Amino acid sequence: MTIAWETPSGWPRLSDDEIHVWCVELDAAGEEAALAACLSEEERERASGLLSGTHQRRFVVARGMLRQLLGLYLDQDPGAVAFSRGAHGKPFLPEGGLHFNVSHTQELALYAIAHDREVGVDVEWMRPQVAHEQIAARFFSLEEQEALAQVPDEERRAAFYNIWTRKEAYVKARGDGIAAGLGTFAVSLGAEAALLHSDEGRDEVERWKLVALELADGYVAALCGAGVDWRMRGWHWRP
Repeated sequence: MTIAWETPSGWPRLSDDEIHVWCVELDAAGEEAALAACLSEEERERASGLLSGTHQRRFVVARGMLRQLLGLYLDQDPGAVAFSRGAHGKPFLPEGGLHFNVSHTQELALYAIAHDREVGVDVEWMRPQVAHEQIAARFFSLEEQEALAQVPDEERRAAFYNIWTRKEAYVKARGDGIAAGLGTFAVSLGAEAALLHSDEGRDEVERWKLVALELADGYVAALCGAGVDWRMRGWHWRP
């Protein structure tokens, strides 16, 4: 599925049948001081605990942008947005029906936002050297391992990241950590994202929709949402 990333001229309305995904370049987001000012004390402490100045800055921007985006959807001051955490650590908004999820790597961050449906998003930068065979043997289902082994060598790294981001997006949408293990379900590795199998049965497979997100070269990403009656709209953040 080809996703057109848009730059909004005004604040976009979020329909019940949409999931909005915002793509933010953390090193070019601007307004760093304003974003830092809206963080909670706990978030400031987490930022100060990071050793790298680059990591500190990107953390501040990533968290500040989350607050700014949610504040705009909720019509609230970004600093007043309150978070709670589920039993497995997934953050959520204690009031209202707005659901969200965040992922960031290197200088890129993705924010998925929806009304009354669970969402998960994952973005990864494809490292030049990754031990994909060892990682696949530990975390992938047998079905995924066999499919990956059939991919030509020159395409295997991209296929590995397709699987990884789709599994992560699904797990994050569920929000329960899947205690039974990452090998209890299987996703596709080709251009079209899909949840192919779950040990929990066909109803679980049909309960979710996966979408592969097209980003800048070197990045791979996926979105997962509850239900199949939604469409994704992608937005580029411009300061």
